[in-house]
Amino acid sequence: MDSMVENIITVKNLVKKFGHFVANDHLNFEVRKGEIFGFLGANGAGKTTAIRILCGLSYPTSGEVKVGGLDIYSQRNDIKRNIGYMSQKFSLYDDLTVYENIRFYAGIYGLSRKEISTKSAMLMKKLGLEDAKDKLIKDVPLGWKQKLAFSVAIIHDPKIVFLDEPTGGVDPITRRQFWNLIFEAAKDGITVFVTTHYMDEAEYCDRVTIMVDGKIAALDTPSALKKTYSASNMNDVFLKLARVKTVA
Repeated sequence: MDSMVENIITVKNLVKKFGHFVANDHLNFEVRKGEIFGFLGANGAGKTTAIRILCGLSYPTSGEVKVGGLDIYSQRNDIKRNIGYMSQKFSLYDDLTVYENIRFYAGIYGLSRKEISTKSAMLMKKLGLEDAKDKLIKDVPLGWKQKLAFSVAIIHDPKIVFLDEPTGGVDPITRRQFWNLIFEAAKDGITVFVTTHYMDEAEYCDRVTIMVDGKIAALDTPSALKKTYSASNMNDVFLKLARVKTVA
């Protein structure tokens, strides 16, 4: 890829310790603007810890981290205003309606009343939720919750959106529809940083990092990784790198 492409995330020698436990062990990577960047690893590999740092929710123990050109140590609040975030739990409020959730999060992200009104209407039309605007979120099917949560996470047109295992628990068709929203966001210039346990989803990413025991074991395009590890798919690559170690 062209070396002149702008990096929107830069991580140098990132270390995060909890007492004597090293969750992130000297991570080094860059994410390019407009890229779909996959961040993979087994449970406990250190993915969520790293995401919390990148989102300005936690400080590193040491290392240099810049997100959207902003320093993770001194500009955390600015970082939070320039990113979107969606977790597996979606973060929507069950006791609010579809419309109330959209307006609530748009307000948190600092949109004006006029922007909130315009974007809320556009979003509901785009997702086909106009007839469900007054439904409580708890009564909305899981697939629609997922797509709504993602759309709300980027309602303020952030530079980057972080997706922490966003497709857990939904069927393959809904997952594919969700990825169509990701492709659309990336096409609009939003950088997508995504973790997933579904290796078929890794194939959709521009580049993939695989974490093992707090370290980066591999980082490349899916096709290059499959070639390097003589694998026919990303699941085989993952198994070769992240196979559970047997305790002696």
